[in-house]
Amino acid sequence: MPRHGKQFWRSAPFIRLIIPLTAGIVLAAHVDLSLTKIFISGVIAISILFFFRFISSSHKYQFRWLNGLSVNMLVVCMGAALMYFQNIEHNNKWIGHYAGDAKYISVTLQEPLTAKANSYKALASVGSVLVNGQWVMVKGNILLYFKKDTAAAALQYGSQVIIQKTLQPITNSGNPGGFDYKKYCAWQDIHYQVYLQPKDYFVTGKLNKDLLTETLINARNNVLSIFRKWVPGQTETGVAEALLIGYRDDLDKDLVRSYSNTGVVHIIAISGLHLGMIYGLLLLLLKPLRKFKWIRIIKPLIILAVIWAFTLLAGAVPSILRSAVMFSFIVTGESLGRRTNIYNTLAASAFCLLVYDPYYFWDVGFQLSYTAVLSIVLFMKPIYHGFYFKNKILNIIWELNAITLSAQVLTLPIILYYFHQFPNLFLFTNFIAVPLSGFILYGELLLLVLYKIPLLNSLTGKIISFLIVQMDGVIERTDRIPFSVTGNIQVSLAQTILLYFVVCFFAWWLVKKKSIGMFYGLSFLSIFFLLRTLTLIQEQQQHKLIIYNIPQHNAIDVIEGNSFLFLGDSSLREKSFLQNFHLQPSRVLYGVLEKDSLPNTFIGNHFIAGAHRSVLFIDKPLHFIQPKQKIPVDIIVISGNPKIRLTQLATVFNCPQYVFGSNNPLWKIRYWKKDADSLHLRHHTISEQGAFEVNL
Repeated sequence: MPRHGKQFWRSAPFIRLIIPLTAGIVLAAHVDLSLTKIFISGVIAISILFFFRFISSSHKYQFRWLNGLSVNMLVVCMGAALMYFQNIEHNNKWIGHYAGDAKYISVTLQEPLTAKANSYKALASVGSVLVNGQWVMVKGNILLYFKKDTAAAALQYGSQVIIQKTLQPITNSGNPGGFDYKKYCAWQDIHYQVYLQPKDYFVTGKLNKDLLTETLINARNNVLSIFRKWVPGQTETGVAEALLIGYRDDLDKDLVRSYSNTGVVHIIAISGLHLGMIYGLLLLLLKPLRKFKWIRIIKPLIILAVIWAFTLLAGAVPSILRSAVMFSFIVTGESLGRRTNIYNTLAASAFCLLVYDPYYFWDVGFQLSYTAVLSIVLFMKPIYHGFYFKNKILNIIWELNAITLSAQVLTLPIILYYFHQFPNLFLFTNFIAVPLSGFILYGELLLLVLYKIPLLNSLTGKIISFLIVQMDGVIERTDRIPFSVTGNIQVSLAQTILLYFVVCFFAWWLVKKKSIGMFYGLSFLSIFFLLRTLTLIQEQQQHKLIIYNIPQHNAIDVIEGNSFLFLGDSSLREKSFLQNFHLQPSRVLYGVLEKDSLPNTFIGNHFIAGAHRSVLFIDKPLHFIQPKQKIPVDIIVISGNPKIRLTQLATVFNCPQYVFGSNNPLWKIRYWKKDADSLHLRHHTISEQGAFEVNL
């Protein structure tokens, strides 16, 4: 089947539909479109289509482009409308419209409690609120954090709780380059959170449970109990749980980083890889039955049943749900005959998922899933046929590597854009870890069948644990190799799009032997390097101070050119998770590496001065004799909860702006803010307004 031209487009209607659909989704995400505007645009498109049916044949041919334009316009409106209705803020019953006035809020826990360091966490749906003496039905989800005690520990999925505390909007840390947690939660209709002491809530005793959800939770808990009993080793148990059902609460964080650095994090992030392994196993098991005619009808039904059973067993989380839909379309398409277009099948599954939830388009897992499959379909055969091995074993090894290489072609720009690193040894680790993870997955499924049979359950669990130890060992040793990963890669959205043009045109040149493909590829590559050069020039000229928003911590980076000096709490250096989550994204964003000194920045005892600004840090009470003339300083940063008043500081320093660090108590910050307002001074509260950033 041709991969381009009119015949291809006619055989792939969903490709023609998904382009305007995604255009509408992107448009609605970046432009505030009212429902009226979307409706009027849709009516105009329908009117053109209706008018087109009644014009003469000659005019139809002359204005055929208008028919295509109106169809695309209608689908664009469809995408925009999906985004509008998916946004719960447009619903009159959204909890956000009542959160400030509600005296009591009735919520239902949508999941079992998750134990955190100092609290229990659970997602809850809001049912009603008491406003002005009347209960009003509302919609929305909120995050609940309970203080750890016996009463909170007794809560379960479906428990109904009455809250008598004001909800807090979910906010971001505001750290440069940081993860947009607020937007991530908003995509799941979560906009508020609340921390509850025992006095802030009471349990009604009612249970509001959904049968399917309860079944999924019970199935997950049963799997967890089996693994925790029969798979030896805490680390090994955590990997086993993540690999089969995507449960990651028991995973070691350092191990997860090693998986990410070596390019095999998809093994413990349940995805299409796991369904692909099960799909391959089913094909192998059903192969002896292919001589029977009835197997052609039964085979796709069996495969679909097993795929969806596994999806439900894994909790039907979005990542595995998307893959299940994708595989369902592929299996159904293959069962329909030879005329099925794989590209149209992929587009159809993506179209249905986006209609179900348009926010999937922004999900990294969704993007990686479809680009990986499309990349394998497009490039696997050309890469595989690039080398020929007579030896069957070498040929199989090369085929596995060809699949891994082809998957990287279209996923590489996304990986660089979101994760800012490239695992240099991904071929080696995937070659070992992927087959091993397959055996582990099959072993886990076998354990679920044999867990009640003495000796076999223990033996199977030990074999699983042994294989996991070997896989973890290879990954951790590879991660310790100095050149295993290239980090601190910062590419903008525009540069990412340019990379896709480069990849596509060079692929066209290599596969189709079209010299114009090389010309366009080199042209876009030149533009990419031009943008990178401009970025590097900007980085060389930067000189700034960043005070990060990390609860209960003081974290400061002084940046000069491509270098930075860290001046925060020494304890943060020992907490790799906090560094990677809060500090590293900023350092990647600005392209800086740590140095021992900065030549053009004066850093003294609690004092920093650049070419344009000076900053004074106060973390303890000061005792000054009032000077004849106030000491000029541009910014004063107060941290560490010192016993001090701004009125006292104002008599000593001529400072127009104060910054209150995130390791100060909120009650004291409120006290300082009142002083600042009375003195007509600017102020910035890091715990409320996010990180503070200023050019020196």
